[in-house]
Amino acid sequence: MFRLLILAYLGLFRLEIPMSRGKFERVHATVRKCPTTRFVKTHLGEADILRAMELACVFYFKEVRCLQRSAATTCLLRRYGIAAEMVIGVQHLPFRAHAWVEFDGTCLNDKPYVPEMYCVLDRC
Repeated sequence: MFRLLILAYLGLFRLEIPMSRGKFERVHATVRKCPTTRFVKTHLGEADILRAMELACVFYFKEVRCLQRSAATTCLLRRYGIAAEMVIGVQHLPFRAHAWVEFDGTCLNDKPYVPEMYCVLDRC
């Protein structure tokens, strides 16, 4: 579990520079290029990976935004063979944008009703 926590923290850190400079297209490209690994032998499930990312966000040196968290979570899940998607959506009134992770149509890293609140702009 400690190794998974370190990988989650490093995933957040890897996206820090593009996030801080407003290079959101680079964050998006990072997730798009992240392949889903096949034939992973591990005892870890998606719940373990999500828990490690939650802990990494708690211990991160600054506030983690939803885009950074969702991008890092998607890449980590794919690394362990789970074909997750990062979803970016907007709400019109009041205007809000949000990102979350889905697998098989289920929201993994947020409340289950979040997809109903936002109009989906992109899935990657």
